[in-house]
Amino acid sequence: MSKSLPLRPGLEQFIDDAYNEGIPVVILTAYSKSGDNIARSIMEKLGDDRSIKVIIVGNKEVEQSLYGQLVSGKVIASGLDEELAKEAKRAVSAEKQRLAKEVASMLKLSVEIDTGSSESLAKIVAALRAGAEYAGIPVCNCVLVAGSQSGVAGATQVGMPCVVLRSSLTSRAEFPLANATMDGFGGVDLTISKLRNLLPKNSQRTE
Repeated sequence: MSKSLPLRPGLEQFIDDAYNEGIPVVILTAYSKSGDNIARSIMEKLGDDRSIKVIIVGNKEVEQSLYGQLVSGKVIASGLDEELAKEAKRAVSAEKQRLAKEVASMLKLSVEIDTGSSESLAKIVAALRAGAEYAGIPVCNCVLVAGSQSGVAGATQVGMPCVVLRSSLTSRAEFPLANATMDGFGGVDLTISKLRNLLPKNSQRTE
């Protein structure tokens, strides 16, 4: 996000509405190459009063999260923690296999693939897991507001509902794995009430 670009229309009101209803808003910058710069730019644009209503999860926060430490081997996994660590490895392995099959099918031959895409997916999965952890909410009770196919793929991998907000770059793209595709915040597009409707009824909290 460039400092010259404004926030998407309706975002500030969306954050205010979420805050008033006790819904944590987590902004994930960890899987962007310019994550720290993006975080600073967002906080500056939101201002002091509104920036305290959001949680920024960058690379540092992911590394310090339980999931991040499990993946890096900094903590000993047991029980559920071990399952999370295994999931991280499965995410990488599954994406490698999927890409290999797609490319092989297209070229009709065996290929060796670059692991860049699978590493990217693993990084997104780690960011999503860490975001849910910092929000204090189970992954399945969170909703990712994404803008790309990679975000949707990560959400699908961890079982997190996902809404895609189109941009000028994705206005004609299809997102079949997303729960919904919208054009922006507020009005007929993404609101807190619509976001709640994406969650299982028994997972919605009444605070």
